[in-house]
Amino acid sequence: MKRSLFSLVTLGAFAHAAQAQSSITLYGVVDAPIEFVTNMANGAPTVNLTTGAVTRQPGGNRISLTPSGGLSNSRWGLLGVEDLGGGLHALFTLENGFGLTNGSLQQGGRMFGRQAFVGLKHDTFGKLTFGRQYTSMLDVFANFGPLNFSTMYEPVAAQVGFNYRQDNTVKYTGVFGKLTAEAHWSFGTGVTAVDLVPLAGNGAGQTPGHFRDNTAYGAGLAYASNPFGIAIAYDQWNPAVTVGSAGEAKKAGVAASYVFGSAKIMAGYRWGQTKDAFGNTFVRDDYYWAGGNYQITPTLKLSLGYYYDNLKTLRISSTAPSTNPPNPWQVSFALDYYLSKRTDIYLTFAYVKNAALDFDNAANSFADAYYLAQGKSNQLGTAIGIRHRF
Repeated sequence: MKRSLFSLVTLGAFAHAAQAQSSITLYGVVDAPIEFVTNMANGAPTVNLTTGAVTRQPGGNRISLTPSGGLSNSRWGLLGVEDLGGGLHALFTLENGFGLTNGSLQQGGRMFGRQAFVGLKHDTFGKLTFGRQYTSMLDVFANFGPLNFSTMYEPVAAQVGFNYRQDNTVKYTGVFGKLTAEAHWSFGTGVTAVDLVPLAGNGAGQTPGHFRDNTAYGAGLAYASNPFGIAIAYDQWNPAVTVGSAGEAKKAGVAASYVFGSAKIMAGYRWGQTKDAFGNTFVRDDYYWAGGNYQITPTLKLSLGYYYDNLKTLRISSTAPSTNPPNPWQVSFALDYYLSKRTDIYLTFAYVKNAALDFDNAANSFADAYYLAQGKSNQLGTAIGIRHRF
């Protein structure tokens, strides 16, 4: 009798487990552009941290098969979900970024440098995740980029900060009807430098007795109700050049969009200020963008964006003088043709003045490596590519 009862209990447990569904999905993007860029320097500029002098390298035009991708970065990832019952799910994401031309690891050589997190999600109360993740500001502004935050040519790092991926992060995401709410905290972002100045412990934070070093936090709200959308976000990063000397890099912004017929228009504004631990202002700017998308046919999409940064103050280090450099602006264009649901070919173009492409300058630590050649004040870039999703 005891044996039969034990068998019934065991069978019941297995039956309950069988009802809970689990899945692991392999996904990815492979994007290969051939790019032509004018006024490209032969290498990164050298910077005198005492005087603030930036010495650019000579250069010229460059044509290349670009490893970082065109409309998207090349990547592959694993997405896992387990149904725990009662509306609760366990989940994880591991996402690798790679250079298509040589198979190299991106994001500083990390195996899963794009995303790496685990967490719990409830159907009603939202999601709590732990690991390397995007900031709240990047997430809520993602649907308000004229080129959909493409690798070419949208100044994402200038807009939301080049700390938009952060290590050691706890993030909450809740979707309540048409409203999405996010908030995050990072115990140490893993960003290694600010305005070319190396950070303590390579930006890892978590220094005993100095909890604030290289920490970061932020929050955002996005509301989408066809045809109108709006988002607002705040982001703060506390980079420490030396242990116990955390500064502040703050950003706040708002964006809106409107859909009519086959077209979508959008615009936004972002306020920014970076100070060191002694109150010296490194960067103070007001960033604006506007643009739109037009679905010409079901398989052909046109995107156009304009970006302007009112760069009021730029200082390379606390000992360097404060400068007021010319304000950079950029116009970007993309034409995307879908051969199928998974494969498309595209043509993209951008022209920038007073900076390298994607506003690549000392203010964002030359994050996109479009180094402007010596004696030049503008760049033109164009690329044709093919992208496949799986």
